[in-house]
Amino acid sequence: MISTFFRAAWPRSGLADRRGHQCLQAASGSSAPGKVYLIGAGPGDAELLTLKAWRMIQQSDLVLFDDLVSEEMLAMLPAHIEKRYVGKRCGQHSLSQQRICQLLVEEAQSGRTIARLKGGDPAVFARSAEECDALEQAGIDFAIVPGITAASGLSAWCGIPLTHRECAQSVRFITARMQSAESEPDWTSLVGNQTETLVFYMGLNRLELICQRLVQHGMDPEMPVAVVEKVSLADQQMILGDLTDIASRVREQSLNGPALILVGEVIRHRYPVSPALLNTIRA
Repeated sequence: MISTFFRAAWPRSGLADRRGHQCLQAASGSSAPGKVYLIGAGPGDAELLTLKAWRMIQQSDLVLFDDLVSEEMLAMLPAHIEKRYVGKRCGQHSLSQQRICQLLVEEAQSGRTIARLKGGDPAVFARSAEECDALEQAGIDFAIVPGITAASGLSAWCGIPLTHRECAQSVRFITARMQSAESEPDWTSLVGNQTETLVFYMGLNRLELICQRLVQHGMDPEMPVAVVEKVSLADQQMILGDLTDIASRVREQSLNGPALILVGEVIRHRYPVSPALLNTIRA
């Protein structure tokens, strides 16, 4: 089975350069550095972890996991693997992003194999680029294992298609981590395409602002909205409404976990899925 790694010190297509680096390292007597796997853990349900992700985790010495990695998944990890929480959530950071990058480099330089476990997919609002940059600059081998992003989990568990030939030809993922007015998304652009599904990540505490902005920029106030907390987990909650009332509906239910906000006509095409079937085990 082929594993693809990236190293800063040699061209990514240059096997000869890599072998030369390894020979020099062996001649100098220095210990070989470890490696890092950036792994997508999926939306929450532990069985949504891919086979490759599970194999890479089992080969690791250390798992650095985020806030969005479920307790169920952590309980599955082999006991001999060291586990460290490095999560960040809504202003409560166990470690800064800079320190996480440093930790990855330090542990790999000590010769360990690290599984950097991230909720969802590493390429979607997971700050993987910063970690890849740090590893590349340090000359550490790393690989990326994709995961199921939360929007796909929402679609499956809630029966809401992300696209639909009658009403949604595209889907857009937007981060709701808006530090200032300057960092807000281009609302005119978001509203301009009425055949697009919008999915806001990390936006529960900005739900009212998001709805206000969309209406202010011309979206139909009766556009359907779904807010889904703890996607794919046993205690998942979904609240439906429109741009005028969804914020008050969410307040009534006191949601406070990680949640997605989906805006679009696709909600009118929701189908009656039975997520309980996914937990059925045949004898």
